[in-house]
Amino acid sequence: MNSAQIEAYLRRIGAERPDRPTVGALRELHLRHLRTVPFENLSIHLGEEIALEEKALLDKVVGARRGGFCYELNGAFGALLAALGYDVTYLAARVYGDEGRTGIPYDHLALRVGTVDGGEWLADVGFGAHSHLPLDLGARGEQVDPGGVFRIVESGPDAVGERGGAVGFVDLDVVKDGRAEYRLETRPRLFDDFVVGAWWHSTSPRSHFQRSLVCSRITEDGGRITLSGRSLTVTAPGGAREVTELGSEEEVLAAYRERFGIVLERVPVVRGAQSAG
Repeated sequence: MNSAQIEAYLRRIGAERPDRPTVGALRELHLRHLRTVPFENLSIHLGEEIALEEKALLDKVVGARRGGFCYELNGAFGALLAALGYDVTYLAARVYGDEGRTGIPYDHLALRVGTVDGGEWLADVGFGAHSHLPLDLGARGEQVDPGGVFRIVESGPDAVGERGGAVGFVDLDVVKDGRAEYRLETRPRLFDDFVVGAWWHSTSPRSHFQRSLVCSRITEDGGRITLSGRSLTVTAPGGAREVTELGSEEEVLAAYRERFGIVLERVPVVRGAQSAG
């Protein structure tokens, strides 16, 4: 990422270029990213290609002022952080389902970020309703965040470490408000490793991204605004929710434009609904 691309990305999220890659600057970048770049899966239902390449991600997130899902958002954010001097490692995770089962390999992409003032941090701007600020990867107690109360819990050595008989990498459960969100592997991964997960989530009828539409971001007051199909939900910081059902396609397109800064030519429709029609 060159200097012009860095400056364009920082303008996109309304941030100043930090003097040094500190944890304070990381927290500011993380929060601004969540406020301005939506978590969304619209490309899947608009028939747009999802390419896990730096130029394609920058063209989408910065140039087209769109959002994306975890591979795109954390992929782009990780590239920005690395260009700003942070020590960035891609980590794979499996998301817990309703029955406590974890998803596919490379189900989720998160970032381990090292800073010049010490410590390693879990940065994740691609999980929807999650922590507003990076989490301390080394802490094992409660971490109070505007998005909830989080804990990082060791869950045992990964399967490769156990089979190999040598010292393996320890998997971590990321817990929010008492519920495990995802199991995080601490083994470093390459960005290309996540291509298969992105492909599966964008093509498999078993993926929840195939069965629903979502566009969501944090609001300035710490709440959240989400457009799912034609349902627009505004959640206050205290948890109170106001749901508005949008009628016409013009209202839906206006909501994408005015609430998320996303300009679309047509309303995305869930692929299954398109097939049924």
